[in-house]
Amino acid sequence: MKLLVFHIGQDRYGLRLGVVQRVLPLMELKRLPLAPAAVAGLMNLHGQPVPVIDLALLAGASPSADQVDTRIVVVDYTPPQEAGDAQAMPPRYALGLLAERVLGVQEVDDGALAESGVQAAPFLGAVAGDRAGIVQLVEPAHLLPPELRAALFQHATGTGDAAP
Repeated sequence: MKLLVFHIGQDRYGLRLGVVQRVLPLMELKRLPLAPAAVAGLMNLHGQPVPVIDLALLAGASPSADQVDTRIVVVDYTPPQEAGDAQAMPPRYALGLLAERVLGVQEVDDGALAESGVQAAPFLGAVAGDRAGIVQLVEPAHLLPPELRAALFQHATGTGDAAP
């Protein structure tokens, strides 16, 4: 499987390429007053507003630094479905992830992935080791806690209208 690999602090993480829409250079974001701390701002993507969250802040680290290799990774975000909604088609949203030290695409053998055995954060998945150390999967569907999901995507909590 191919992963887009990036850092949070000194640790490497990866997103499956299948959820990545695009990788953009760091750009100026519209600040959102009173938004939760992990919300870096709002970007304009071809005329559509896309919320951007800071992965480092969401993970409990210091805010992402504005570095040459800091990127905004736009992913397909599908919120977890509530019980009883199994037959309804879940909404999909574009979500920007502010990620430091984006290294690029790396091939990881599916057989090399193993559960970490530690449930530190619900969005962290399996791990794989290589000569550079350990890379851990980030699972976008479990990335946003309910209160942050409600602030960014009203429809995901059953209130408001669906995104176009």
